[in-house]
Amino acid sequence: MKVEKLDIPDVILFTPPRFGDSRGFFSETFNAGRLAAAGVAGPFVQDNHSLSAQTGTVRGLHCQIAPSVQGKLVRCVRGAIWDVAVDIRHGSPTFGKHAAAVLSAENWNQLWVPGGFLHGFCTLEPDTEVIYKVTADYDRAAERGVVWNDASLALPWPVAGAAAVLSEKDKILPPLADCEHWFHV
Repeated sequence: MKVEKLDIPDVILFTPPRFGDSRGFFSETFNAGRLAAAGVAGPFVQDNHSLSAQTGTVRGLHCQIAPSVQGKLVRCVRGAIWDVAVDIRHGSPTFGKHAAAVLSAENWNQLWVPGGFLHGFCTLEPDTEVIYKVTADYDRAAERGVVWNDASLALPWPVAGAAAVLSEKDKILPPLADCEHWFHV
């Protein structure tokens, strides 16, 4: 498995090998021991699967706070996404900074988004499917978010504001400056 630390070293890009022949391919997409050796804390307790029908669908920026802080291991199994993690750990030297990668069915990349980070993605193709493992169960009371296009974060989204397809919930999220300090280093 290829392991690549991104601009924020806690955010890690993994590329599992695929072994193909005339029948198709085989890939070991998850191995707890190999991920732990690369610094990914588990255990994973839940798998989530989303389908986004339209190109330009934005999901995020989301996180969960204590007692249900989630780390996420994200992969795209159909289509492609621009996936982003934003450090919101107060006291971190990378607070407010982001690390991003394109994840696609073609490149087979996976992104580790640790707890203490906002997570979001934008679809680059129609009918995109994303699967991600999380380290804590979904907890509505712990769910938090920041508006996707917060100017203070200056995220280089691959979609213009008016063209973004958003949920009603994501449209009304606050900017980071209006949020409590959810995480500390």
